[in-house]
Amino acid sequence: MAINKRGLVLGATALAVSTVAIAGTGLHFYRGQAFLRSDSKDEVADPGALQPMSVLSLQAFFRQSPKELVDEVWQIIDRTYVDATFNQVDWKKTRTEYLKKNYANREDAYKAIREMLKKLNDPYTRFMDPQEFRNMQIETSGELTGVGIQLAADEKTKNLTVIAPIEDSPAFAAGILAKDIILKIDDKSTEGMDVNKAVTLIRGPVGTQVKLTIQRGEKQVDYVIKRAKIEIHPVRVSEQQTPQGKVGYIRLVQFSANAPTDMQKAIEKMEKQQVAGYVLDLRGNPGGLLYTSVDIARMWLQKGAIVSTVNRQGEQDRERANGRSLTNKPLVVLVDGGSASASEILSGALQDNRRAVLVGTKTFGKGLVQSVRSVGDNCGLAVTIAKYLTPSGRDINKHGIDPDVSVQLSEAQRKELSSNRDKVGTSEDPQFAKAVEVLNQKIVEYRQQSPRAGAKP
Repeated sequence: MAINKRGLVLGATALAVSTVAIAGTGLHFYRGQAFLRSDSKDEVADPGALQPMSVLSLQAFFRQSPKELVDEVWQIIDRTYVDATFNQVDWKKTRTEYLKKNYANREDAYKAIREMLKKLNDPYTRFMDPQEFRNMQIETSGELTGVGIQLAADEKTKNLTVIAPIEDSPAFAAGILAKDIILKIDDKSTEGMDVNKAVTLIRGPVGTQVKLTIQRGEKQVDYVIKRAKIEIHPVRVSEQQTPQGKVGYIRLVQFSANAPTDMQKAIEKMEKQQVAGYVLDLRGNPGGLLYTSVDIARMWLQKGAIVSTVNRQGEQDRERANGRSLTNKPLVVLVDGGSASASEILSGALQDNRRAVLVGTKTFGKGLVQSVRSVGDNCGLAVTIAKYLTPSGRDINKHGIDPDVSVQLSEAQRKELSSNRDKVGTSEDPQFAKAVEVLNQKIVEYRQQSPRAGAKP
């Protein structure tokens, strides 16, 4: 099955959509007609009893046959899942188990599919009913309604964990932080709760409120947050004056489809203003599209590998720089525990190629790639189809990327920056201040190596 590579996703909540035509559902076409065929050993259809269906009736057929949706999902996992052992699950036995069951309606099938996928013990491989799939499509449009939290189930503890709050969102303003554990939503326990269910509970009409009970370390805190319309602007840029001249500060908050265009404009603007170097801020960036991270890496890298993805056959698809970088000036990248997936691809590529110095704290540690496709009647399926490695061959899944220069923020400092966003990317931001210090050293070295770089702009 062909998959649009530019639709591959890396965000912890699979923030992208790639539609693929219905396949593997037990339908066989003969002279323009479709017939239902059972592939289950327990349900062998009599070929002579099969009734022809017109192609135009297929949509109605899927609505009336929830078992076919279960089998469609099973078939996709069987063909594309990253682990050929299915995380030590007997996947063929699983198919027999779930095709033996009777499903009265689509909701029964949805529940069964989620149970089936849970056996894989992979929080990133998930089924979305029509409403959840629509929610994902809304997210990719760059405009949300809710509180603005990126969520995932922790792979070890299964706790519902905040990857990062969206900048300038109600959750961000309330003080929700990366790595916070959501224990309750409106006093409803999240123990064993699916991420999709949690997202549905947290979202709601603009102006309404939701109460989140958060565990942070040993503390439990209730946050009452008012839902709002959230617009996501992936790139923010400003100019800072330093002892070595002007520095371009670029903050990237999400690897959305329009992020490369905005990043290119930001770099070109800073180049015209003759900045001496750059600070690229990926803190709290939960990821997004795989090839958005590749496109942006090529803006900073003139040569070298960027990332390689490895599927279950061990086949590697390696992406490299294309010789079209927009600048070769010194670069420092800010990262933290909220920098996940696509952020880790970009920072890992820049670190391994010695193109940038990473400052901050260890990144989140998600080294898996998902494809998202439509299934059945307007439902969606996210499947982990590959893992990715940094240029040096590092598998950062569950570990993350260690910064070159570690700068920890105290709880008080984190709260101060969360409540006073104007201080982020200024001298009152300890991690940024250290990044500028490191960058100034790199600017001096750059000028020594490249006399034509000139004096301070």
